Amino acid sequence: MLYSMTGFGKSVKEIPGKKITVEIKSLNSKQIDIAARVPSSLREYELQMRNNLVHILERGKVDLTVYVESVTAEASMRFNIPVLETYKNEVKSMAQALGIPEPSDWYNVLLRFPDVMRSDVTGEADASEVEDVMKTLDEAVQSLMNFRRTEGEKLEAFFTVRIEKIRNLLSQIPQYENERIVRIRARMEEGLSKIHSVDYDKSRLEQELFFYIEKLDVNEEKQRLSQHLNYFMETMNGPKGQGKKLGFITQEIGREINTLGSKSNHAEMQKLVVQMKDELEQIKEQVLNVM
Repeated sequence: MLYSMTGFGKSVKEIPGKKITVEIKSLNSKQIDIAARVPSSLREYELQMRNNLVHILERGKVDLTVYVESVTAEASMRFNIPVLETYKNEVKSMAQALGIPEPSDWYNVLLRFPDVMRSDVTGEADASEVEDVMKTLDEAVQSLMNFRRTEGEKLEAFFTVRIEKIRNLLSQIPQYENERIVRIRARMEEGLSKIHSVDYDKSRLEQELFFYIEKLDVNEEKQRLSQHLNYFMETMNGPKGQGKKLGFITQEIGREINTLGSKSNHAEMQKLVVQMKDELEQIKEQVLNVM
């Protein structure tokens, strides 16, 4: 089964006097890369949160946000008056020094500065609150993984269609192989017939023609490409976390398709190869999203 690296999970839990909200967003990345924003009261537990995410999410660029809000009647956030006064005095001094007018809307200006609000909630989170936060985190992670699985199912359907199209195009190659040999032989004989002053050994011509056509033989490429397509499907239906492996298989598929193109020496075969490349490019774009 496939899991996408793209997803979003959220969980909300209310405890006496507070509301805990955990949001997790993930995008594709070669490795696990976590950016966390947690309240200062939970800072010492950030490493534990990160370890929990690494163990489950495995890969992706992850944004973790934890909110702990007071839901009591009394506001837990208040204006930081001393800081606001300092900012106002500084703006006045700047205006006087630069010879520019003072702001007409002081509220709009002052409220844009940092630290103009202060919290009445102080101290560290107690053990009960930490436990609730960790449970909420686990629920958010599970929500994210469910999202990833849903997106992974879409990727599975997408890859299945693309692989089958490549397989169908590959099955059309043999119809042009015999025609290709006849054309090559006719072209060589026609060229020799135009050289009237040169006599040639027809048995030697047959031998050289055999060697030339042997170099253009694509049976091995067809067989290997078919095996790679089967291996892609087997890997896709295996355990989760196969994104890197699928990427390597697509590289091998690309090599065989390129070799088919270089050996084709036939317009219709080359068209089939171009269509295969188009399907493969679509796979390559989406396989980057697989966990």
